[in-house]
Amino acid sequence: MHCIRTITPEVLFLGASDRRLALFESVYPIPRGVSYNSYLVLDEKTVLLDTADSAVSGQFFENLAEGLQGRPLDYIIVNHMEPDHSATLEEVLRRYPEAKVVASAKAIGMIGQFFDCDLTGRTIAVKEGDVLNTGRRTFHFVMAPMVHWPEVMVTYEETEKILFSADAFGTFGALNGNIFADEVNFETAWLEDARRYYTNIVGKYGAQVQSLLKKAAGLEVAYVCPLHGPVWRKREGIGWFVEKYQRWSTYTPEDRAAAIFVGSIYGNTVNAAEILAARLADKGVKGIALYDVSYTHVSTLVAEAFRCSHLVFASATYNAEIYTPMDNFLRDLKSHGLRNRTAALIENGSWAAVSGKQMTELLGSMKDMKLLENTVSLKSTVKDRSGLDALADALAADILA
Repeated sequence: MHCIRTITPEVLFLGASDRRLALFESVYPIPRGVSYNSYLVLDEKTVLLDTADSAVSGQFFENLAEGLQGRPLDYIIVNHMEPDHSATLEEVLRRYPEAKVVASAKAIGMIGQFFDCDLTGRTIAVKEGDVLNTGRRTFHFVMAPMVHWPEVMVTYEETEKILFSADAFGTFGALNGNIFADEVNFETAWLEDARRYYTNIVGKYGAQVQSLLKKAAGLEVAYVCPLHGPVWRKREGIGWFVEKYQRWSTYTPEDRAAAIFVGSIYGNTVNAAEILAARLADKGVKGIALYDVSYTHVSTLVAEAFRCSHLVFASATYNAEIYTPMDNFLRDLKSHGLRNRTAALIENGSWAAVSGKQMTELLGSMKDMKLLENTVSLKSTVKDRSGLDALADALAADILA
């Protein structure tokens, strides 16, 4: 049975949620599932904006048929060709043989990479500034390469001022009836997933996101319809979320706070980290976060590193190198382009502590990373707290300045 929600009388939400998928892109845990959003605009011509993942194909096709009410499908706007949004595209083209694909030239090329369908006479390649008129409505196309694939574009419908934003402004999490951000407490229930989604999926491409934000700033936007997560329809909410994107895409910390990341084999390094956290709390630092990098998924660690202004990396030495989970985490931060942070180090080694030196080298290869001089070096266990106290003093003074 179909399950549709109405965004405006002529704009329908056809999406569906997958609550069984464990790993998004086979990498990122999604315990709350994920939604695959698709939209249908009913004008003199009908327009489908993106399709859906094969996991929800049954629901998607029932929704599409119900939304069309027997009308032909005239256009399929493909904003993004990633399979979680295009896996059902070939079947849509088969079921609706008169429909034409409207997409960037790169996206049209990718259709042939994924499918074997004949697109002769069925594609309209659009570029920056092109428009599509469907009767009472005009759609404008804005190129958004690497947000987060090279073929990506977003589509702006000028009559009702709707931005169909592709993966931008998306989030992990299944939708539970409430499809609008103002129907849920987004900051409490969704922001962590939105941050983890952005930082891990798009975080590397801050410059490209900035380019899109600058283009979007020239548009009057009343609705933002992403391909994952809730739809935004209140200007104050849209402005609040755009401000988050401004911070994330310029690598500006959200909070002046400390996140302590620990790689500990037998618990001695984590003991040092807990002592440091307690000293920071004594000095008035609030909102301290402490994570075991061998337990917490790296996608959460990356998101927290984007959130916090001050990062402490406490690592045992392992096989004369950085403890493996910490090494992987630091390299992940580098690959995601994190910058503009203050960092501090704790190293541990029972006979040859080298993790501090190697972490220094890794952080030094990242842009705009300020490393405090108060590195703490341990031999097996904490015997003298003076080094941790000095590090707490330096961190607290910088955080609270």
